[in-house]
Amino acid sequence: MAQQLFGFSANRRIVTGLLVNLFSSICIVFINKWIYVHYGFPNMTLTLVHFVVTWLGLYICQKMDIFCPKSLPVRRIMWLALSFCGFVAFTNLSLQNNSIGTYQLAKVMTTPVIILIQITYYKKTFSTKIKLTLVPITLGVILNSYYDVRFNLLGTVFATLGVLVTSLYQVWVGAKQHELQVNSMQLLYYQAPLSSAILLGIIPLFEPLAGDGGIFGPWSLPALVAVLFSGVVAFLVNLSIYWIIGNTSAVTYNMFGHFKFCITLIGGYLLFHDPLSLNQALGILCTLAGILSYTHFKLLEQEEGKSRLAQKP
Repeated sequence: MAQQLFGFSANRRIVTGLLVNLFSSICIVFINKWIYVHYGFPNMTLTLVHFVVTWLGLYICQKMDIFCPKSLPVRRIMWLALSFCGFVAFTNLSLQNNSIGTYQLAKVMTTPVIILIQITYYKKTFSTKIKLTLVPITLGVILNSYYDVRFNLLGTVFATLGVLVTSLYQVWVGAKQHELQVNSMQLLYYQAPLSSAILLGIIPLFEPLAGDGGIFGPWSLPALVAVLFSGVVAFLVNLSIYWIIGNTSAVTYNMFGHFKFCITLIGGYLLFHDPLSLNQALGILCTLAGILSYTHFKLLEQEEGKSRLAQKP
């Protein structure tokens, strides 16, 4: 009886964690798009709010003994903090200047770029099956972008920069976690305030401080509430990702990610009335097929690797 109750409680916590991640991951895209469309809040300042709220949330978490902070030298994570600023700022700018469908599909290009970086600079090898799955992913993104009636040069530039910097950031995160022997929350605990300090020095060069559209401009109460809510949701995204992978598996998180991908695309077309042509729909399906194939082959390779290790004397 006690085991059944424990199992029920554990399952309930997992379901709760998945629901929090589902809500926060989808909500962060829609609330940010809403802020850009209806309030015109400056992008880099919104990014700074996300960083500050994330750090405050992590500070509360470490006080509650959810994780134990580890002292890290600033010089060893400076480039990581800079790339953290870049990837959040550029992906937000991509969201601001593109339809949600194009924004979401552009993010998928992170996987091919990461593989390219690892092959070129880290001499890592990938199977032919994995490489072939990148073809439908890339083809689908190109097809959707080409037939997107809101396609524009500025949005494309920001989406491209977002993919490049995000890919570098994800590669460096893995390398730094291994190098410094820290988990993602310990690393983010130091990254967030350092990235906030960097943005604080850069923002006055790119965004007005006062007047309409300025940081200290005459923002309405609903706009400020939306911005603060966006920061809280951004923190929940980071926290729930860590929790899901730590309490279930990367498999669960990957498969759940495909579900969120579809929901976000559908929500963009329903809430913001983004136009969707037949060719765009084919592009989305093509990309989704590539993502599912990549995940399938990647998981098979991981299982085969575990089996070989288990068979060794």
